[in-house]
Amino acid sequence: MHGEYKVPGGKLVVVDVDVDVDVEDGVLRRARVAGDFFLEPDEALDAVNGALEGAPADTDAAGLAARIDAALPEGTVMYGLTSEGVGIAVRRALAHATDWTDYDWQLIHESPQSPALHMALDEVLTAEVAAGRRPPTLRVWEWGAPAVIIGSFQSLGNEVDAEGARRHGIEVVRRISGGGAMFVEPGNTITYSLSVPEALVQGLSFQDSYAYLDDWVLGALGEMGIRAWYQPLNDIATDQGKIAGAAQKRLVGQDGGPGAVLHHVTMAYDIDAGKMLEVLRIGREKLSDKGTRSAGKRVDPLRRQTGLPREAVIDRMIDSFRARYGLAAGKVTDQELSRARELARTKFTSPEWIARVP
Repeated sequence: MHGEYKVPGGKLVVVDVDVDVDVEDGVLRRARVAGDFFLEPDEALDAVNGALEGAPADTDAAGLAARIDAALPEGTVMYGLTSEGVGIAVRRALAHATDWTDYDWQLIHESPQSPALHMALDEVLTAEVAAGRRPPTLRVWEWGAPAVIIGSFQSLGNEVDAEGARRHGIEVVRRISGGGAMFVEPGNTITYSLSVPEALVQGLSFQDSYAYLDDWVLGALGEMGIRAWYQPLNDIATDQGKIAGAAQKRLVGQDGGPGAVLHHVTMAYDIDAGKMLEVLRIGREKLSDKGTRSAGKRVDPLRRQTGLPREAVIDRMIDSFRARYGLAAGKVTDQELSRARELARTKFTSPEWIARVP
């Protein structure tokens, strides 16, 4: 079995391993770790492989990492590699996980759409990936109107100042994924979705899947001169502040078969912090948790950090993804658009859905 894992901010770890099924519950045999990482001394690699030999096949990534740490020679130096990264690569091998390059990726970047239709397109396109009727898809959004998007489990009344939203003409919608509220305005926001087969994140914990699916955009930002990192659970940050938030939803496949993962990210290109504060109810506890006294300081826009027009930032992100994994131009099909419009009408603009948590 073969597994690969790109350590966030690090290097690629590759593991080939067998399972001895003649032993009760199975144990790992003949594990071989490789990759473009740096490891000193040389014998540390033999120690890593030896630590995996005989490990119960159901050992989780943390347990495998503990075995590796205990076996490493004193003074071992790892660069671009972690013990947990090796453990995750093993789990991905045992789960028969796929890799980004195993797929023919499709790009959707179309004209501006209403906030409710964007919510519906996320659900429809990810369901199509789960059903095997659509390839893995990167969709870059264009916003047709300003909006507040609240998480699936958030309280509408606790998160949104209804009077402030009406005064500024802000539409409020609820997405299918969890997480916090997002304030967006056309021209000030960069949003994208990844709709991917569940197999791509097999062997990863929920938290690790965020880092894994965010890694490409960290590379794209780095190419624009921004040193960014994944900040658990779902933020992308720089030394000048948070610049993006991510959220996920898992959709089951047909008849309970393999499903798909929706991973979407909203990035602040620019922001009217004063307006945001009049629309969102951002409590003191949340601000305290972020280590700042002002909500306006919580988000540092990409415009200032890159000095590039919004369209140029998006183009560079797309080019970076394409260079890594390949990316063919695509579109929302007529059938998908029809279903999304119906879902926007019956679900995402309905008071029952928007205020399902009052």
